[in-house]
Amino acid sequence: MANKEVTIILVHGAWGDGSHWRHIIPSLHKEGYHVRSVQNPLTSLEDDINKTRDLIDAQEGKVLLVGHSYGGAVITGAGNHDKVVGLVYIAAFAPDEGDSLGAIFGRRAQPAGGASIYPDSKGFLWLKYDEFHASFCADLREEEALVMSLSQKPIHGRCFGDATGTPAWKTKPSWYQVSDKDLMIPPETEQEMAEHIQAKKIIHLDASHASLASHPEEVVALILEAANHK
Repeated sequence: MANKEVTIILVHGAWGDGSHWRHIIPSLHKEGYHVRSVQNPLTSLEDDINKTRDLIDAQEGKVLLVGHSYGGAVITGAGNHDKVVGLVYIAAFAPDEGDSLGAIFGRRAQPAGGASIYPDSKGFLWLKYDEFHASFCADLREEEALVMSLSQKPIHGRCFGDATGTPAWKTKPSWYQVSDKDLMIPPETEQEMAEHIQAKKIIHLDASHASLASHPEEVVALILEAANHK
């Protein structure tokens, strides 16, 4: 039975928006949960944390935060809100205090997908349209990958340099899903972060970076486990 006292807030990552959760939302809704999907500006880590906090403020009762990719850095900050009871990381960054995403990337050789990133004249980062499928979501159907590519939302480069404040995972329980075929964040780095935050459960999926779209059943199961945690 769903813990209906908990609202599940889904936080998207770079090169996407709230619609990246379109395979997750119906299943959680069917289970009886209040579900919200934030639309972050991707202009700075602080901006995105504040936008997510605004959505948390608008909810009644407890909140579970779920972050994909860069969204993991957002929930790490926004999760300090007193309504938040837990954090779920989906192939996501889980930075420690003072960490930046750029520094986390620097721990290992650049993942293959990194070569597909390019900046525009205003400092926003894009993924090359013709490489989006292979780099971000190789396990999705071509038509779905095409839509994700052509509707992508760029992220400002400063988001990768902004330092993390006090991480919520130090005081809130967390769960983590590792994508074993991720070309955007090295799977080894994901595993390292999952262990570092002492996630209550770590699952591995034979998935690309877009595991929330290619393996929704497994991702939903992990979210439900976290939502029903006592």
